[in-house]
Amino acid sequence: MIQDNLIAIRQELPPEVKLVAVSKFHPVEAIREAWAAGQRVFGENRPQEFARKVAEVAAWLRGRDSDIRAIPLEGAQGVTAHEVPRDEVEWHFLGHLQTNKLKLVLPYAALVQSVDSAHLLDAIQDWGKANDRLISVLLELHIGAEQTKQGFKEEEILDILFRADKYKNVRFCGLMGMATHTDSEDDIRADFARIADFHAYLRDLFPELTDFRELSIGMSGDWRIALDYGATIVRIGTAIFGERQY
Repeated sequence: MIQDNLIAIRQELPPEVKLVAVSKFHPVEAIREAWAAGQRVFGENRPQEFARKVAEVAAWLRGRDSDIRAIPLEGAQGVTAHEVPRDEVEWHFLGHLQTNKLKLVLPYAALVQSVDSAHLLDAIQDWGKANDRLISVLLELHIGAEQTKQGFKEEEILDILFRADKYKNVRFCGLMGMATHTDSEDDIRADFARIADFHAYLRDLFPELTDFRELSIGMSGDWRIALDYGATIVRIGTAIFGERQY
C-alpha cells in the first residue's frame, strides 16, 4: 500500500517539489517500506520519537541490530549526522520544538521546518554557536484561523529578518505554514495565497538571504492546491502511510 501511494503521489508531483513523508506515529517498519520504494525524506513532529527513529533507521541502514532498546534515547547517542549520507535518508523536524529538547533534534535534522517563536530561534542560534553548526530552518507563519496553531505574525518575521545578521549559526531557508482546517477550498486557497505572497515579498525585500527559497505548504488533504501557489515542499503523511497508529 505504501509503495502504491508513493507512486501515485509522485506521478502528480512536479520533480522540483520535495516530498516529505510524515511518519509520525507510524512504526519504523513503515519507514523502511517507504525507503524501499525510493522515499528518502521523512518528517517527524515529536522530539523523542524523532530521535528514536533517527537512531533505529541509521542502525538499520548500517546493517546493525536495530533493537530500539539498545539505542540511548538522549540525543540518539552513537549516531552522527555524517554516518548516514543525506542521499540515504534526510530528516525534517515539523512539530513544536521546546528549547530543552534541542539536543534530540538539531544534531540530526536537515531542516527544522517549525521555528515558531523568537525564543526558540534564539535557542537554536545559541546551540548552533556552542556546537559549531549551521542550522537550516523555516519560519512558521500562522495563517490559519485556529488560535491553537503556533507561528509568527508577518510583522514578527519581518523583524527577525531585518536582524538576520544576529543569527550567524542559522540558515533562513524560507517559510512554512498550514491552511485552516476546513472543507472550504476557497478558504484554503486564500491561506496559501497569503503565505505565497508574503514569501515572494520577503525574497524581494531580502535578496541577500540567498537560501530563502523554500515554501513548505500542503499536507495530505490539500497538497494539490498548494502546488498552485508555488509550494517547494509538501508534507504528506496519511495519504502515504494511512491512518496514524497511536
